[in-house]
Amino acid sequence: MPDKATAPSVITREKLVDLLNEDLSREYQAIIAYVVYSQVLKGAQYMNIADELAIHATEELAHAIALSNHIDYLGGMPSVTPKPVKTSEKAEDMLRFDLENEKKTIANYRRRIRQCDELNEFAIGESIREILMQEQDHLIALATALGVDPPNPGIAD
Repeated sequence: MPDKATAPSVITREKLVDLLNEDLSREYQAIIAYVVYSQVLKGAQYMNIADELAIHATEELAHAIALSNHIDYLGGMPSVTPKPVKTSEKAEDMLRFDLENEKKTIANYRRRIRQCDELNEFAIGESIREILMQEQDHLIALATALGVDPPNPGIAD
């Protein structure tokens, strides 16, 4: 019997819909967080990243629209519920919350691309690759604003 590391994963269109809906809920979370954080960050040191977060919000909305389209194409109904959004009085905390969320999002999208390829849904996988590039840019911008190296998200298993 092959071990888990070498056994092929079992992915169905229905399971992919469920996973894409989780991703969609995370995109809603990001939209809300970026809208709020971009407006409440205070201090000269955060002005550039605050402007960048407003741009990120519009990019996350485009991601949500793309995911909704893919979910509909696969025969599912797009989620309407965001993941919880953390807030804080401290700008650095909010940026760290975003950095952690982007890290999780990237890991999930890396996994999702493989799953799309397993199902021969190459167009969806390609769309997610484009989303992934923007998410990695977001991760880099947040890490830079925090003065840290971008973390390695790995792959969500």
